[in-house]
Amino acid sequence: MRSPRQPRPSGRRIAGRAQQDAIRDPYQAQHKPSEPATCPKCGAVYHRGRWQWRTAPEGAQPHLCPACHRTAERLPAGIVTLHRPSPNQREQVVGLVRNEEAAEKGEHPLNRVIAIEEADGNLVVSTTDIHLPRRIAEALKRAYHGEVEMHFDEDAYFVRIDWHPPN
Repeated sequence: MRSPRQPRPSGRRIAGRAQQDAIRDPYQAQHKPSEPATCPKCGAVYHRGRWQWRTAPEGAQPHLCPACHRTAERLPAGIVTLHRPSPNQREQVVGLVRNEEAAEKGEHPLNRVIAIEEADGNLVVSTTDIHLPRRIAEALKRAYHGEVEMHFDEDAYFVRIDWHPPN
């Protein structure tokens, strides 16, 4: 167990589950793809039981990865709503979201931002997994403070996070 004085490694996930183990991502294949496989859209390679960023070996079979599948169908696993960020913060906030995505995606190819859209003065970030939204929310709270509300769907693989800037 880590003592309270030791800092956590930055950018790494902390132990624990976002949801119960019985709830599975419906976009994860029920059966493993034949190895080697490569996603024709993003170039991720399925090797040794997981999707990775690496060079596709000779003879790799095309197989759409779960993240590209979700993106194509525009069905996110996570949504982060940034409620009314100030106009001068918008560019910085989008940059923060993209930086968090890059850090997470570097190690976990299936964790990506699907879209960043504007709706009623809010920014809505949709993602392909349930871990990246939490990481984005924690980064927003560190950088801009405010309030974060997390809502994990108890019956499905989905998380909704709301960030409200300080008054």
